[in-house]
Amino acid sequence: MLKTPVTKPANEWPMRINKYLAHQGLATRRGADELVARGKVRINGVVAELGDRVRESDRVELAGTANPKKYRYFAYNKPVGVITHSPQRGEKDIKQSVHMKGVFPVGRLDKDSSGLIILTDDGRVTDRLLNPDYDHDKEYRVRTLEPLRDSFKKAMESGVNIEGYLTAPCKVRKTGSKSFIITLTEGKKHQIRRMVAALYNQVVELERVRIMNIRLEDLPPNATRPIEGAELATFLTSLGIR
Repeated sequence: MLKTPVTKPANEWPMRINKYLAHQGLATRRGADELVARGKVRINGVVAELGDRVRESDRVELAGTANPKKYRYFAYNKPVGVITHSPQRGEKDIKQSVHMKGVFPVGRLDKDSSGLIILTDDGRVTDRLLNPDYDHDKEYRVRTLEPLRDSFKKAMESGVNIEGYLTAPCKVRKTGSKSFIITLTEGKKHQIRRMVAALYNQVVELERVRIMNIRLEDLPPNATRPIEGAELATFLTSLGIR
């Protein structure tokens, strides 16, 4: 038996059966249509038909599927000092901090940076999110040691040569004399720190605040929140998983 993962606004019900199954993470909408066409889906004990709609109170069941996989997705606010992967002696990584069995962090944030990390048990997300060919954006708040030069914004957005590699165009918005917000579509190791260093300055604080449509907002340090409902649907659709 499947249960609706979140309470949705009243105007989203009734929901088409393929959309409902997709929101559950059990199939793409096309895959859900195939399950329905094969008579594998029941609504309140009745075999579903293509185009059927599900009310919030309905009981939905999948026949002939043993323990279908339901993936989990979480936003996590990594504090400074916590390692994303492979901690060395005396260091603490995300797994030790979160104590959430079965999920793993997608991507990295260095030890001295903080902010949004996505935790999931869905291996499909990793390449779709991290491969620069997919051009997914990530947003960071940055504070520097020295005031930003007048040419800083244009130089960053045009691409910076970091040890022989020219960074892709990005978007920069100054928020103070020593602070800015940057949106990248790539993620080279320590990229923002290296870009700023190449322009004769130094990053003293770096926080990732958004990955695609997933925002950090007021999530406390070292806390998690589930990614679900419309937020999850938009995220997976943008990744091409649904």
